[in-house]
Amino acid sequence: MKKIEAIIKPYKLEEVKEALVLAGIQGMTILEVKGFGRQKGHKEIYRGTELEVLFIPKIKIEVVVPDNLVDKVVEIIRQKSNTGNIGDGKIFIIPVDNAVRIRTNERGDQAI
Repeated sequence: MKKIEAIIKPYKLEEVKEALVLAGIQGMTILEVKGFGRQKGHKEIYRGTELEVLFIPKIKIEVVVPDNLVDKVVEIIRQKSNTGNIGDGKIFIIPVDNAVRIRTNERGDQAI
């Protein structure tokens, strides 16, 4: 199993989520996060004062999938969140040793 963590632009969330559900992904965790990468941040004007926004709002998607679905899920996220502009985000793939469904005590792939 692998945990896929994707940092994407907030307005791309619905498109990514719908595509993952259509692909058969049954669950995911969504977090509102802030950060910066190469784009560093930006300046905004608020009530006539210029402010520097150092951390840009992003969405973090977490999904755990069997090894055979990793490439498919990564490609869906990449395609649906790509705008071609700096700040589109990143995808991280992390090994998962095991999973346990609390209610039934199912383990491994059956727990996801």
